[in-house]
Amino acid sequence: MTHNLSGRAADQRAGFARWLEGRDCTDCWKAARDSDTQSKEAWLAAKRAEEQHAARQWAEQFDMPPLAGPERALDWGERSRHQLVTAAYNVLVSEGTWDEADWAVLEDKIRTIDRAGWWIDQRDTEGADLPELLDAAASGDIGTENPFR
Repeated sequence: MTHNLSGRAADQRAGFARWLEGRDCTDCWKAARDSDTQSKEAWLAAKRAEEQHAARQWAEQFDMPPLAGPERALDWGERSRHQLVTAAYNVLVSEGTWDEADWAVLEDKIRTIDRAGWWIDQRDTEGADLPELLDAAASGDIGTENPFR
């Protein structure tokens, strides 16, 4: 791209010209930015697909019920449930003091929450907090889909 340097003072032209040499032209910069955006979007889509596959395999392996809710929330809810329950197992059983019998009781409670939105709402929760959250959910009877809750 050609730049008109006549609007710059004579003593500033050489420095500005050197600076321009090290930069992409506007069109090249936009193309690179758009390419980066597309590659980020592709990476994110691939990561989401991988997480979704892992969540579905996990749900099948541990006999988790399908989630209910708006179609656009189901995959996100499955991923959120998988991530939170896996984190809870790690902190409570693998690294904590719970045994498999304790976990089996909690796992039964996990199966009672079938609302995708509930799992999405809990996505940033620490795994150690899952028992308390499930107790609160059980007392509020939110297991069935209700978009107004």
